[in-house]
Amino acid sequence: MTPPDPPTDLKDRLIVALDVETVADAERLLDRLQGQVTRFKIGSQLFTAAGPAFVRELVSRGEKVFLDLKFHDIPNTVAGAAREAARLGVLMFNVHASGGRAMMTAAAEGATAAAKELGVRKPIALAVTVLTSLDRGALSRELGVASSVEGHVLHLAGLAAASGLDGCVASPNEIAALRTNRGPAWVIVTPGVRPAGSAAGDQSRIATPGAAARAGAHYLVVGRPITAAPDPAAAAAAVLREMAS
Repeated sequence: MTPPDPPTDLKDRLIVALDVETVADAERLLDRLQGQVTRFKIGSQLFTAAGPAFVRELVSRGEKVFLDLKFHDIPNTVAGAAREAARLGVLMFNVHASGGRAMMTAAAEGATAAAKELGVRKPIALAVTVLTSLDRGALSRELGVASSVEGHVLHLAGLAAASGLDGCVASPNEIAALRTNRGPAWVIVTPGVRPAGSAAGDQSRIATPGAAARAGAHYLVVGRPITAAPDPAAAAAAVLREMAS
């Protein structure tokens, strides 16, 4: 079965990052965001602390999970990881595009095979392009990439599409170019989203929720501006208002 179409309901386009230390911390956030947020990201920190059991628990409750583990290994290993992501029933998962075409193809094929075997919808398979913490200087100086950030993102997205993936993760700065280059069906998931007046933190390439939504992102990932707020539900509502503006 094919991945689901991008949502039309605005609140289904907001993904809150559960980048917390414990299941108890995550549960408190889930309670406070109930009815306000329908999609949640589980990344390396919480997955390392709680494992796949917590992912299964959320999925069993009907929550939509973005498994943000950025698989980056040899093709056979990543194919196996993609199969397990599909078996967990997550909405989407990702791999590092810098792992190359063979690795990304293995991920796409692994997820497709597992979904077919289980008779479930295939998760959205995404390629991570350039981390939002990297700027042009770091890309060139530390990673030896000569092109611009946007040029490199477009190159990696093209490689991901040729490998059979469904979309990519990219900063707000590259959304418009990706939408023009890859068309309306290409799924774009955008971190580095900061509400107006929020601190950038460790992110280099950022934009407001309204700007990212207008540029054409299907999904916006927001973490600390919501999860670290005194009232996470009010903060999420404010993000949704900015997305609608």
